[in-house]
Amino acid sequence: MQGTYRFFFSLVLVGLISTRGATAAQHVVGGSQGWDESTDFASWASGQTFRVGDQLVFKYTPGLHSVVELGSESAYKNCDVSSALNSLNGGNDAVKLNKAGDRYFACGTAGHCGSGMKLKITTVAANAPSTPASSSSPSSSGSSSTSPTSAGQESRSLGSLLVLMAASLVISLVLVF
Repeated sequence: MQGTYRFFFSLVLVGLISTRGATAAQHVVGGSQGWDESTDFASWASGQTFRVGDQLVFKYTPGLHSVVELGSESAYKNCDVSSALNSLNGGNDAVKLNKAGDRYFACGTAGHCGSGMKLKITTVAANAPSTPASSSSPSSSGSSSTSPTSAGQESRSLGSLLVLMAASLVISLVLVF
């Protein structure tokens, strides 16, 4: 009987550790349109909840666009990409959100930031309530397809559901044996 309890405790511990990893989400910036001049990034960001541990994924055509992280709201508002904290140009770039607070991104291609190809996000603590963040970035012309349920939130919910199902199965097995 003692072996059964150890087994159960081990599985619960693994489940709890798995839950922590399952809560991280990947947010494809701009949704299905990606990092593109026609995307309304303010609208897209307003439907998302960005948490510590999540990732932003910028998908775009290399050579046509790039991603620069700006260090201040002033640089963001003025599209000053000359003082970038980081510059990416691979076309499928992931940026980990490792602390709570505001972050600013823009396209490094001349004129694109001024045309609205920039993004301001607010990252909240990993355990913060699930309410979409608000963004004060100006919108670009064009529209984007957004939905109240983001892909990142769907992946977070699916991961949590799988962990709960596994825990239920383990509890059932323990009760049977």
